[in-house]
Amino acid sequence: MANHELVPRRRGNGGSTLARWEVDPFLDLRREMERMFEDVERLTGFEPFEGAALPSHTFLPALDISETKDHVRVTAELPGLNKADVEISVEGDSLILSGEKKQEQEKREGGHYRSERYYGAFTRRVPLPCEVNFDKAEATFKNGVLTVMLPKSEEAKHKHKKIEIKDA
Repeated sequence: MANHELVPRRRGNGGSTLARWEVDPFLDLRREMERMFEDVERLTGFEPFEGAALPSHTFLPALDISETKDHVRVTAELPGLNKADVEISVEGDSLILSGEKKQEQEKREGGHYRSERYYGAFTRRVPLPCEVNFDKAEATFKNGVLTVMLPKSEEAKHKHKKIEIKDA
């Protein structure tokens, strides 16, 4: 396909400023792929990738970072992992979460056999908003959720100062 076929063209005699795509090369490809998967299901009765999300190239756990007067709390969602799959470390003023997600599925149905395996390592560096006492840090892991409680250093606790607002 030539590049000029992908360029938007103006409608009509140049009076309209709206542009439309004359060709959408990806729409035809998507329709053809969907048709192929429907054919596999129709002909075999076996749904490809049933109940499984296609893995992306990377797994990055969702994080929530909150701060109170005394602590910094980091929560990471790690579905399908257990505490043996996760490592927590410290580097400078950052908390580092790393691990490996392993997923394997096997399914036998009639004369069909499907085996899927996915392995993916992840690393998340969490820059902390203040100084913390890493020696007193605590981590818990429950139902795929990792929670790390980092007590603030005494110096960081006292850095909070309210600034008065004056009338102009």
